[in-house]
Amino acid sequence: MQLPFVLQSAEVMKAAVAYLEPHMEKSDDDAGKGRIVLATVKGDVHDIGKNLVDIILSNNGYEVVNIGIKQPIAAIVEAAEDKHADVIGMSGLLVKSTVVMKENLEELNTRGLGEKYPVLLGGAALTRAYVETDLAEVYAGEVSYARDAFEGLRLMDDIMATKRGEGPDPNSPEAIAAAEKARERKERHARSKRIAEKRKAEAAPIVVPDRSDVAPDFEVAAPPFWGTRIVRGVAVNEFAPLMDERALFFGQWACAAPARRGTVVRGTGGDRGTPPAALLARQVEGRPDPGPRRRGLRLLPRCESRERHRRAGVPEPDAPVRHSFEFPRQQRGRFLAISDFIRDRDTARARGQVDVLPFQLVTMGQPIADAANELFAANVYREYLELHGIGVQLTEALAEYWHQRVRQELILPGGRKVADADPHAVTDFFDLKYLGARYSFGYGACPDLEDRAKMVDLLQPERIGVELSEELQLHPEQSTDAFVLTHPEAKYFNT
Repeated sequence: MQLPFVLQSAEVMKAAVAYLEPHMEKSDDDAGKGRIVLATVKGDVHDIGKNLVDIILSNNGYEVVNIGIKQPIAAIVEAAEDKHADVIGMSGLLVKSTVVMKENLEELNTRGLGEKYPVLLGGAALTRAYVETDLAEVYAGEVSYARDAFEGLRLMDDIMATKRGEGPDPNSPEAIAAAEKARERKERHARSKRIAEKRKAEAAPIVVPDRSDVAPDFEVAAPPFWGTRIVRGVAVNEFAPLMDERALFFGQWACAAPARRGTVVRGTGGDRGTPPAALLARQVEGRPDPGPRRRGLRLLPRCESRERHRRAGVPEPDAPVRHSFEFPRQQRGRFLAISDFIRDRDTARARGQVDVLPFQLVTMGQPIADAANELFAANVYREYLELHGIGVQLTEALAEYWHQRVRQELILPGGRKVADADPHAVTDFFDLKYLGARYSFGYGACPDLEDRAKMVDLLQPERIGVELSEELQLHPEQSTDAFVLTHPEAKYFNT
């Protein structure tokens, strides 16, 4: 199902209903098919997924109470009780949000509301197994995983049908088969958990070395300046070519492409088996006139009118220590830690060198987020999806653009640039085929978001309109940060 076309249909339906409503008689039976309270959980500012659920459900006859982002469980419960909701829906993009969801379910249990409210959960960091096993064991009521807005609609239909006594016959072959699958899934989960606990108890103690096998001797790059630099107002067309169209078409815009012989297309921007972006653009089914690619280009001038900022910083070599970063080490495999990719200070000084740690923080600014929110409020759903998606991907392109600039300005011994070894194809950058790596706090090898506060203190991004929330999230949403390492063995890994 093509989400952009569904949203366009929703716009038409919304307009038609708005026109007809004044001419329709009201009755006590017009309460709708059901009512759901939707919220992005505390600490999470991402609302595109939640808003898509809002659009799909409301245009299928459900009353949606959308209370916004960063909502604590107390506010969610208050809205559900006040509006007499049938269901609670919680969304979140961050890994941390999955923990918050679990805590919210436990709080609902504590308040005695577990059996009262079925709960729908969705978000990029969630998995079906986590919701249907771990969280299902926690919650006293019914909790379900909604992979997308369409599954959310199906689940809402099922919940409300059961409430009306219209659910499937529990003795039917379909219901018996579903119950059997659920029982087998729980048994597998319990068995896997027992095996893991047994292996952990029987395993010999792991001796974690102070350092991995990463080579400690490597070329150190010299920075172009010490301190910080602010760059403003670079034209969008300078970094738009670095936009990952795979992620835009299939991840942000949820377009679908037909699978062809020798081609792997699963409908997500993260698939490394997908063909080049230009081929994907030609493969999109039901492509509207003027087509996804040209529609995206049509939105670029709208982004062009917004302020853009970039910032990079390198601490001075002999300045007093302001912050220390401690990175976790793997407890298995190569026992990697990010610190392995940075030259030991004493060793470097003995050779008359000093390693560098370039930071960068980029933003597309608040206006593009405001423009997307205005489209959502005005029921212009398709363009809302498209503008939000292109804003997110332009932010990533901006980060990649500045990453390349950093690499171009870092000079290796002999006058070579770090960027001299970079690939020529843009898609090779998406596949990390370059020297070193670019890391962001909160992911994989550097999961501690508290470190973001240290970086913000060093860069002072409020000068370019970016602030750090109490939940350690960058505002506006279309902002991202990173630090760049150039060790030849630097790569992404999980701790």
